[in-house]
Amino acid sequence: MIALAILFELSGLAQEKKSPSFDEVIISRRSIRSYDPAKKISEAEVRKLLTAVQEAPSWANQQPTKYYVAISPEKLAAVQDLVGGNKSRIINAPVLIVSTYERGKSGFFQGNPANEVGDGWGAYDNGLSNCYLVLQARAMGFDTLIMGMREADKLCKLFSIPEEETVMAVIALGYRKGDPSRPVHRKFDDVVKFY
Repeated sequence: MIALAILFELSGLAQEKKSPSFDEVIISRRSIRSYDPAKKISEAEVRKLLTAVQEAPSWANQQPTKYYVAISPEKLAAVQDLVGGNKSRIINAPVLIVSTYERGKSGFFQGNPANEVGDGWGAYDNGLSNCYLVLQARAMGFDTLIMGMREADKLCKLFSIPEEETVMAVIALGYRKGDPSRPVHRKFDDVVKFY
């Protein structure tokens, strides 16, 4: 028995999976449009992911972002029908997450807009949360696709989303099927100016 344990240790099988560096996460994250149907994600894994996402910053710590997770076959099928032309791209994703934000929280001080952006800060905070989601998902070995094409009214009905929330996106979560190429990015000097 001891010999078996030593062989197991020497083979490297006993080593825990090393987490990728932040740079590796950023470089390997892609918008994935084809998912491996053989690989599933558990509710426990989604809970771990979304717990990490709660660390995202928000205006005055208002935390306006909410997530509605489709993981059952019935809910997955229903959400797939509400993402327009993306349906064929996410057909094998084992999890679909509806991302919303509560209006009237971020960007307000004593009930009034703090500046000209107003409720746009809720969308900004939602984007920060979604950024944490896709990066943490990649760190956990998952892949994502953020979809802005969605039928918000029908999603609200499907998940009983309160009237004061705005649906921003549906995010597919799964494992990539194949390796996508790295897209060409704009030149650095086109997007950054130093003064």
